[in-house]
Amino acid sequence: MPSAVPNSTPTPATNAGLQRALAWIQAGPKRLLIGGEWVEAKSGKTFETINPATEQLLTSVAEADSADIDAAVRAARRAFEAPSWAGVSPQARSRLLFKIADLVDQHAEELAALESLDNGSPLSSSTARVGQAADIFRYYGGWPSKVHGTTNPTDASTFLYMVREPMGVCALINAWNVPLVMAVMKIAPALACGNTMLMKPAEQTPLTTLRLGELIQDAGVPPGVVNIVPGFGPTAGAAMAAHPDIDKIAFTGSTGVGKYILQASTGNLKKVTLELGGKSPNIIFPDADIDKAVEAAVNAFCRNSGQICSAGTRLFVQESLYDEITERVVRIASGYKVGSPFDPDTKLGPLISDKQMDRVLSYVDTGAADGATLRCGGGRVGDVGYFVQPTVFSGVSNGMRIAQEEIFGPVLSVLPFKDEEDAIFQGNDTQYGLAAAVWTRDVSRAHKVARALKTGRVWINTYAEVDPSMSMGGYKQSGIGREMGAESIEAYTQTKSILMRL
Repeated sequence: MPSAVPNSTPTPATNAGLQRALAWIQAGPKRLLIGGEWVEAKSGKTFETINPATEQLLTSVAEADSADIDAAVRAARRAFEAPSWAGVSPQARSRLLFKIADLVDQHAEELAALESLDNGSPLSSSTARVGQAADIFRYYGGWPSKVHGTTNPTDASTFLYMVREPMGVCALINAWNVPLVMAVMKIAPALACGNTMLMKPAEQTPLTTLRLGELIQDAGVPPGVVNIVPGFGPTAGAAMAAHPDIDKIAFTGSTGVGKYILQASTGNLKKVTLELGGKSPNIIFPDADIDKAVEAAVNAFCRNSGQICSAGTRLFVQESLYDEITERVVRIASGYKVGSPFDPDTKLGPLISDKQMDRVLSYVDTGAADGATLRCGGGRVGDVGYFVQPTVFSGVSNGMRIAQEEIFGPVLSVLPFKDEEDAIFQGNDTQYGLAAAVWTRDVSRAHKVARALKTGRVWINTYAEVDPSMSMGGYKQSGIGREMGAESIEAYTQTKSILMRL
């Protein structure tokens, strides 16, 4: 029988941040940020946000719907055209982004605790992500003065040049799994390029985005430039996707919802960026550093309790090492502690909701029914909180549902392969193409396999390391366009060619 989730008391080093986060939560229901003001939803509706580790209410949040989206779009359009934003210098935008980064650093402990309360991520992971968020603001803080145009060669009678301009009003919609970082991944480049925006955080995890909105105000970003409108996909999200005065939409979430957003955007042919699902192959060759590869393989499917679109949920192992590596993965995963996000020994916090927990456990049943062998885990931990054990299946074929469908939980399929060609074929044999990893000491093999894998990111002898300059996006049904790096500048700008007859 699974054991109960242990209670834990935050350590003194984390207690101050937790107390500040709780004080902010307890200060009262959270509102929408529209036009520089915190306002109730026009309908008066609110929704509850729940601590997934305790199943207890954290607070209530104003629920935006189409009327609030209209108001936020109008505020963003006014701000986009106002001299206080349209006419601001690139250096002024840089200073704002750097100031926001400093404020994120100053409130790091509070933001990390707030994230762990809202989505259940272990505090150590939340703390690292807050640092990552500040780094992203600083990376894009360097961009405003470097968004260059070009001059083109012509004959002596004309002058031809190109300028790069902001898109305009951008709609930003996020998933719930890493809410702060994903908000920053969209807000920072959109600000750097001179856009205005409305951000809809996921209804499951709106709190760090709302707190970030307060910090953005404190930094001095003009009213209406950043609007935050928590709400539900079928109402607020759908209104954003179909709105005729939104110029660009960026979405992170499931492939099914991404397809709907793409269809809805055709009303005014919005520019669209979609970062969607994944079923990422993690390939271990016999000449790899096996100790490092095995440790990373477990972390790759357990981090954030498997609720990561680029999670390494398909572990491919060459046949000669299949049994040995499977045993080692099972042993390490079985030792991962599942528990309170505020316990420093915790490796896996809860899943986000009872619905997600039921979904993950249903896939465990599916794997067993389809003939895979359950090697460890597969059950709920405790009876309070949405905790699930790290789960490993062996005897998996690549056509099984657990190897093809995104589970979004800590469930790993271990699959054998014969040689490089087989590893590449099986790795690519999926509707997704978001990320992959290759473990080998053979430099030639590493580059050959990396180039052959149809994914937006490939790691060699590591997994899930990130840098603000590293673009993120997918092949096939893992998305359209890219976020992060220089490619975000292209995603949030458009070009205009100008020809002058001299």
